[in-house]
Amino acid sequence: MGSLEEIIEKIEWYHPGVNRHVAESILMTNGTDGTYLMRPSSKEREFALSVRTKDAVKHYPVYCESDGIKFGMATFNTSEEFVKHFENQPLIGGESGVLTVLKYPYPRDVEEHDTYDQVHVHAEFGMHGRQSTNSVPNFEVGTKEGYLTKQGDIFKSWKTRWFVLRKTDLKYFKDSTDKQPIRSLDLMECKECEKDDTKGKSNCFRLVFPWRTFYIYAASDQEASEWMNIIKWKLDKAKRRSNMHTT
Repeated sequence: MGSLEEIIEKIEWYHPGVNRHVAESILMTNGTDGTYLMRPSSKEREFALSVRTKDAVKHYPVYCESDGIKFGMATFNTSEEFVKHFENQPLIGGESGVLTVLKYPYPRDVEEHDTYDQVHVHAEFGMHGRQSTNSVPNFEVGTKEGYLTKQGDIFKSWKTRWFVLRKTDLKYFKDSTDKQPIRSLDLMECKECEKDDTKGKSNCFRLVFPWRTFYIYAASDQEASEWMNIIKWKLDKAKRRSNMHTT
């Protein structure tokens, strides 16, 4: 039957490759008030439930103990009981006393549509009345846009460009009002996204492709982290999907 940890890892909205910061990026970008997912915690035999509220992401511990799964004041004997609890759209409270309804589990395998930037997530909820798929929001597949400064390939000068990330397509434009991109990069070809301090620029990171390494810096460390987190998330998803297809 497996340990509690092994059982909990099979829950469809458990994300094994997601940390706290990536969860915040995913839920703030793609979720809405009441969207949630579960992820690993840095502590042994502990997981974390990350929940999107109106304007922030809150994190709550989930413990795996010998007598069951503990969440809040409740103990669940099986993962089925635990999942059923969330199907009933429970309330969860934060330190401010504001209550949030847990409405929409963010599934582990949100598939990107071949044509559209949005996918419909089909879900059913529990005994307080099943909801039709029409009432479930569309989850946009990790999108982001904003100004970043990149180094040129030949002359090595730095120029600020408007970057737009949709699906695994990263485009940059001369300005946010331009319709035609200067270049479009397929992140499926990207081998690495890491912070880089070799160029004398703060908040700099590199994107490594087989044919070129792009050096890019953001206006703040937080902005650089947000870009790196969402790009790494996409690379990790692509890698796991590729591994599934080859096994």
